[in-house]
Amino acid sequence: MSLAEPIGAGARGEERPGLAGGCCPTGAAAGFAGVGGLGRFVSETGPGRARIELLTPAVHCAACIQRIERDLPRTPGVVSARVNLSLRRASVEFDPEIAGPEDVVAGLDALGYAARPFDAHAMRDIERDSEGRDLLARMAVAGFAMMNVMLLSVSVWSGADGTTRDLLHWVSALIALPATAFAGVPFFRSAWGVLRRGHVNMDVPISLALILAAGVSLHETINSGAHAYFDAAVSLSFFLLIGRYLDHRTRQVARLAAVELSGLQAHSATVIGADGARRVIAVEDLRPGDVVEIAAGERAPADGRVLSGVSELDRAMITGESAPEPAGPGTEIHAGVMNLSGPLVAEATATGDDTVLAGIARMIEAAEQARGRYADWAVRAARVYVPVVHAAAALTFAFWLLAGADLRDAVMIAAAVLIITCPCALGLAAPAVHAAASGRLFRAGVFLKDGAALERLAEVDAVVFDKTGTLTTGEPAFVEGPDAPDAWSAALALAEVSRHPFSRALAAEAGTRGVTPAAASALAEVPGCGVTGEIDGVPARLGRADWCGAQAEDGTDGLSAVWLRLGEAAPVRFAFEDPLRDDAAATVAALKARGLTVRLLSGDAPGPVARAAAAAGIEDFEARRTPAGKVAALEEMEAGGRKVLMVGDGINDAPALAAAAASISPASAADVSRAAAGMALAGRALGPVALAVDVARAARARVRENFALAALYNLVAVPLAASGHVTPLIAALAMSGSSILVTLNALRLRRAGQAPAGAGEARGGMPAGAPTGAEEMAR
Repeated sequence: MSLAEPIGAGARGEERPGLAGGCCPTGAAAGFAGVGGLGRFVSETGPGRARIELLTPAVHCAACIQRIERDLPRTPGVVSARVNLSLRRASVEFDPEIAGPEDVVAGLDALGYAARPFDAHAMRDIERDSEGRDLLARMAVAGFAMMNVMLLSVSVWSGADGTTRDLLHWVSALIALPATAFAGVPFFRSAWGVLRRGHVNMDVPISLALILAAGVSLHETINSGAHAYFDAAVSLSFFLLIGRYLDHRTRQVARLAAVELSGLQAHSATVIGADGARRVIAVEDLRPGDVVEIAAGERAPADGRVLSGVSELDRAMITGESAPEPAGPGTEIHAGVMNLSGPLVAEATATGDDTVLAGIARMIEAAEQARGRYADWAVRAARVYVPVVHAAAALTFAFWLLAGADLRDAVMIAAAVLIITCPCALGLAAPAVHAAASGRLFRAGVFLKDGAALERLAEVDAVVFDKTGTLTTGEPAFVEGPDAPDAWSAALALAEVSRHPFSRALAAEAGTRGVTPAAASALAEVPGCGVTGEIDGVPARLGRADWCGAQAEDGTDGLSAVWLRLGEAAPVRFAFEDPLRDDAAATVAALKARGLTVRLLSGDAPGPVARAAAAAGIEDFEARRTPAGKVAALEEMEAGGRKVLMVGDGINDAPALAAAAASISPASAADVSRAAAGMALAGRALGPVALAVDVARAARARVRENFALAALYNLVAVPLAASGHVTPLIAALAMSGSSILVTLNALRLRRAGQAPAGAGEARGGMPAGAPTGAEEMAR
């Protein structure tokens, strides 16, 4: 399948004038404050089909996805709905003869999910991450209040009585009630949203537990009761917000992949009309057949073919290779490719959603739909948990009333049931392990960004490496050249005026040899060819083989080269290679020792790929793989029952990184690739890849143990609470104890895994030889 083809959708259609949007329904108005008509966000996908992309901020779990994808198509005219949890984007197809975009928004609103168009404003909202900052602020308030209320509670537990106890309870109330109200807003908002539409979710029992803990405590304080449970309310808020924030952070990093990818797209294009006049238009208005001018330093606004001009292109996003490629009439270009040296005139052949860049974005998005197994376990448990807990509390309340207990005692026992069964342990079972694994990996120089990827990494049985910048350093190194000092002096004089990677490598080697540049004049860089000038009055050229009069090489020796020609003398060759990372071979051996098969897929030429594979000890390798080709190879492996870990660094690797079961990207990788990968390496070493597999397998065991502990806790706690043997205070302590138990079990990961020999770990998360890795990741 071509990258230009939409995944799971038809070809890009034009905007339909007949779908002009009007005012949105009253119920959805809040989601469209300040937004005009919706028609401009609608596109045709086929006969009788239209699509609109909407941002749904309230979507935060797999249950939300299931609800929208299952229930929204019941709206008349809506054909299908697909939700991307990472981006919180709903892609909805509908029949424009039956429904309009306003009906789609109204249908989402009826399900409890306000929506607005997914546009540039939505992308900026993702980048700002206002929700993450909000959760962090609420968590900080809950944690501060919890520490202070527990400090006051110590005095009560120590025997404070009478007026002193009442005073301490009132001070606790002044701290805990505002803090609980503020910290619980995410849960209250979510619970109210589903309750007013006749549904329930996990936030309903959480909200009830918070309200009951605070309400019963306030009642006891007003009536000078012996016990108050304000510490339970703020502790509940704090532990639950930890789980919610950890889950949000893993999703936020994935959302940034879309932001980074959108930054590669040109925003305007210079179109040359039939009369030769130039005008600048928005890239959205560009159409196939338009003739565009691409100045040096600009990105191509569309896929196309060069009509005139000579330059060099940075095609790393497609091939993964850092070396610029020459471009001239007939050369194919792709949207987002950087024009480096000279102006080009090109004819657009594919625009908008039909470009290769859009295809890469679609592949990343399609792969990100995958949901973590343990997240699904929690969702399935929630479907049973919520009604069971409510029923248990209601039956407990009714039983004790019928048994002759007064209303206060029945409420207290029912509250104890709700508090003791609050799903803190269940909610922390996976996030606590992910947090502990993240800390363990950080000390080894690995940044964990996606908890679901950690789950999948534990199951991988195959590893696929990219070559340039992953197995290799991505920086050409000199291998061989002439012995003549005059040739080196002349080559250095020409190389110093160029920023080409081979010129820089040649100049660096000349510096180590103590070469001084020859006297040169009339120096000029010829785009796509090399550098020309005169050395002592003799014409000189440094660049491509054919331009310098040498026979073009087939690259079978795995080396790249530039050639020097002085006057009529025979050209001489300066050869370079992309060297392996220091521990690449050791890492491949370590992965094989763990029972994993290793494969190399590269967009580079066959010679360099074969050379790198042999040096690394990889028997299975392929060259000339496009981004779509890499994804196809992964899909073929997975169809054969393989679980694949992809390790890559280029923009061209981003779709494969997103499509693989698990993925890791070096810190030196393109921003899009780091965002698409589940993990990132902080430094230059590859050894932590093998350690990450060990940690992931240990984490899988800890998560399963945590779910078992949470289930065992509830099996023991619920009967005790329902029988009246547990007060709300004991229930709160037990609930906190269950959370601490799963957290302590997760902390056993701190010493999991062992790096391969030669890889080495450094203190503070920085592996040896990586002085800038953390800075790159922070960026």
